[in-house]
Formats: sequence, structure tokens, C-alpha cells
Amino acid sequence: MTITAVGFDLDETLAVPTRERTAILADATADADAPPLSREAYLDVHSRHLTSDSRTPIFEELLSEYDTEADPESLANAYRREIADALVPVPGAEPFLQGLRTKYRVGLLTNGPRTAQRDKLTTLGWTDAFDVALVTGDLDAGKPDPVAFASLLDELGSAPGETAYVGDDVDADIAGADNAGLVPIQVLYEGGPEPSPRAAAHVSRAELIDRLPELLEEL
Repeated sequence: MTITAVGFDLDETLAVPTRERTAILADATADADAPPLSREAYLDVHSRHLTSDSRTPIFEELLSEYDTEADPESLANAYRREIADALVPVPGAEPFLQGLRTKYRVGLLTNGPRTAQRDKLTTLGWTDAFDVALVTGDLDAGKPDPVAFASLLDELGSAPGETAYVGDDVDADIAGADNAGLVPIQVLYEGGPEPSPRAAAHVSRAELIDRLPELLEEL
């Protein structure tokens, strides 16, 4: 097997928040005069809106459970601002991506509404950091659906068995990539998902920048 292309997840793989996501959500709801919302409920509803244009439908569904006059769009905007203020790249990510692109086709496939995820790329200064940057808000399906990974392969122009996919989520990233025929590499970190036996390799996020090129050579 020779790897010719590499796809990446974004959140918790190449970019991390400087504050707990529960605190980010709490600050956003306070700013929008909305009732407190749990992170678990948010993630559950978010998983049903991976191909949405914005987070507004997510918050519409969440707020429908409450007697509140809070505006879902205002809450979506507040949450987007809070995320932008907190999101930072893994140290050394930009030159790391530039280096990989000298040898591989490099892509991004990230779950989430178009506006939300594209705004993250703008905040990070990564609008041109990849050969291909796909957001499921622009697609017909989100991870782990094979359709999402097929879109990545089409844009990269690579075969599944020659394409590594690097991510942290056991279901969306690792199982999804494996089911689509890609070569999954799981990123591990404290408090994150347990190692998946379906990953072809595992690497700690702290060592991702230094170790991934070697792992790609070994696969």
C-alpha cells in the first residue's frame, strides 16, 4: 500500500478550543438570553443537522423544548463568536500541512453546518491550507456516511486504499473512514475517545505533527 493522499478531521484533531465546550455553550446562551442547554443535548441535535447551512436549525430544535423568547439565529451567532474566540490550531499545524502538500494531496472533511465550519477555517486562517476543504453543510451527507468520504475521494482524485484519514472520533472518523475503504489513523488525547481497533494506526495529538509523516511512510 502506498499513501498518496491524506484527509483530516478538523475539530479536536487539527484545531482545539482553549476553553471547555460546555463553558463556550453556557457563555453563548447567556449572551443570547437563552435558557441553559446541555452539551449532550446539543451534540445529539447537531448530529441530525450535519448538512445544514447554519446552526440556527440546531438551536431552533433545542429551544423548542423551552418556554423562551430567545432567538435561535441570535444564539447561533453568539455560539459562533464564542467558538471563534476560543479556537486555536494544534501548534505547528500550518507549516506541517504545507510540508505534507509537497508529497501528498491533502484534504479536509469536517462535520457541521456550512457557515459554522467555514467560519472556523477563516478564523484559523486556513481557507487555503488544504488542496480540498469539504464541509458537510455543503454535501448530501455527513460522516460517518460513506457518501461524505466518497466526496472527499472525488475531490482529492485518490483511491480509497491510498488515502489516509486522520481524526479522533471513533464512529464518525475511524469507523466511517474504514467502512468507506480509507486507511484510518486515530488521534488520541486526554479525555478523548478510547483507541479504536479499527484504526490502522494511533497517534497522540501532542505528537501528531512530528509522527504523522513517519506513520504515512510506514502504512
